[in-house]
Amino acid sequence: MRSIFSFGLLIGLVAASPLYETADLSKLPGKPVIVDASGSTAGCYKTVQEGVNALDLKTTNPQSIFIYGGVYNEQVYIPALASSLVVQGETTDASSYKGNKVTIINNISRNTVPNNDLTATVRNWANNTKFYNLNIENNFGHTQTLGQNLAISAWGSNQGYYGVQFIGYQDTVLAQNGNQLYAKCLIVGVVDFIFGQKAHAWFEQVDIRSFDKGYIVASGGVTPDASKYVINKSTVEALNSSVKAGSAYLGRPWKEFAHTVFQNSYLSDVVNPLGWSQWSAALPNTNVSTLAEFNNSGPGAAGPRAPFAQQLKKAISIEEILGNGFANEFFVDSNYIF
Repeated sequence: MRSIFSFGLLIGLVAASPLYETADLSKLPGKPVIVDASGSTAGCYKTVQEGVNALDLKTTNPQSIFIYGGVYNEQVYIPALASSLVVQGETTDASSYKGNKVTIINNISRNTVPNNDLTATVRNWANNTKFYNLNIENNFGHTQTLGQNLAISAWGSNQGYYGVQFIGYQDTVLAQNGNQLYAKCLIVGVVDFIFGQKAHAWFEQVDIRSFDKGYIVASGGVTPDASKYVINKSTVEALNSSVKAGSAYLGRPWKEFAHTVFQNSYLSDVVNPLGWSQWSAALPNTNVSTLAEFNNSGPGAAGPRAPFAQQLKKAISIEEILGNGFANEFFVDSNYIF
């Protein structure tokens, strides 16, 4: 039987990264709820949803969940909480997604449920949350109609994701409401695999991987300031060598006030020279949308770009997206962005 007193060792932090040397389980807020699929830890829950269900919905005291390594075949719903929440997965390297030991996987598609949110492997409706070192996957794959299959439905505001892998096909990451931050994550998909309507979302040092012909970001703003997505200091590449050059567009405008910026990022030749696409021939949504770049590099940055694409004169600042004083917000972990 595992001892709960050995948690600090299980984070597996690397000595070469001093920012993370003290980030052991004793640093998690409150008394962590423990999830262990093997059932070998005293007082643990065997599924992630059981661990979530053990949270106190009404307390304002900070809460946390620690998840031992394993594959959890389930859909997880985190409801609105009165408190903040940290969810930490076991890892060998807290500074990256590459050492993650926890995988949460499901396979629901929009053709079996009434809305996109209900397809998500993890539905996070809580405000003020931070997720660390989880692999979240929807492995439904592709279907011709109603094929949306989300890995994460980030429905709450003030959400941060650090060292998390998001894997899907269509609509992998729904960044839907409020301020959101994704740092040192992996996002995999094909069609509109970062999307949403009312979020200001900042993606920092994220590895974006496409594995077929499609579009990366689909911003759905219906008013000028509703939806803003900035991808900064990130990489866009093919998931494997079978993906043809020019297969992926940086994005397309889901609604008329789409706002997407790629800046300071490396774009491989998987990016189509046009860079950006209309939503459709019948509904281009390009008249007032912002589909822009600044200071990108790599063969995919060469162009020539679509006539409605924009080149900015300076980078967008994180304050413009998340607000002044963002670094003091609970959901922001500055170790991952500075």
